Amino acid sequence: MNVIEVKNLTKKFNDFTAVNGVSFNVEKGEILGLLGPNGAGKTTTLSMLATLVKPTSGSAMVNGFDVLEHPSMVRKSIGFVFQDPSSDDTLTGWENLYLHGLMYGVEGIDKKIEKVLNLVDLTEKKDELVKNYSGGMRRRLELARGLLHEPKILFLDEPTLGLDPQTRINLWDYIKKLSSEGNVSVIITTHYMDEAESLCNRIAIIDHGSIVAMDSPEELKKKVGGDIVRLKIKNPELKKIKKLKYVKKILKEGDFIALTVVNSSIHLQELLGLVGKVEAVELRPPTLNDVFLHYTGREIREAEGEGGWAERAMSYRGKST
Repeated sequence: MNVIEVKNLTKKFNDFTAVNGVSFNVEKGEILGLLGPNGAGKTTTLSMLATLVKPTSGSAMVNGFDVLEHPSMVRKSIGFVFQDPSSDDTLTGWENLYLHGLMYGVEGIDKKIEKVLNLVDLTEKKDELVKNYSGGMRRRLELARGLLHEPKILFLDEPTLGLDPQTRINLWDYIKKLSSEGNVSVIITTHYMDEAESLCNRIAIIDHGSIVAMDSPEELKKKVGGDIVRLKIKNPELKKIKKLKYVKKILKEGDFIALTVVNSSIHLQELLGLVGKVEAVELRPPTLNDVFLHYTGREIREAEGEGGWAERAMSYRGKST
């Protein structure tokens, strides 16, 4: 059963297309990851699904409600944890949750606050001012607030950004528990490969506003087609290498060339004999970063450093079409 159905969803800001005709579905209890660099269109996609931004074209159904025709019903169905903390620093954790519950008209609010505080392990800190919380505690409070009105769908926008590794792993455990035990459907945006692989049932790779690939992490890696062989060679004879049928893809990575090699254990010795003097060699199975590289032609770290996309989107806010 699909709780989210998205068809050709597009968002333009004047001549800039932030999201370009994306389509996907999310099943009940599924965790879908939107993986891509800053400015790829991940947050804009979530914002349209949450009725915070109107689509330029296309359609989206969230929990059976059209985001344009029934925005209030969509909002009642979802919880949203933003990149930036939105809790009031001058209130306690409990007070923040109580205020949020009043805004949503939550019944039995005290018991539900106790429930979500226990879920995110903040019961002992409920009476402390939020300004005294650590970064990890604040993110957990944001998650508790997003869950207080018992949404069927949870949107998490870069939920572990800036957290230490142990806190990130703990937060992943909370999210998995929500999905498996509470049948909460989750869409999470991230540019962390390990986060996407650990959490998500399926991953949609977004590049320049479009979905370029979508499948489970394992199936995406299989589609790369073989092991990755990285060779450091002074003068690689690329013409010879390109003629080899078992070499599917060749990419330049700094001083290295990266080859996708089918049945590398069989062909590696022949390959090394053809490429000339090898200064260094590395052989490994494909990773999600290799998948991103395969579909976009660059690593996600390189895409992060491009700049421009996110800045242009910000400059066009309020000028959408």
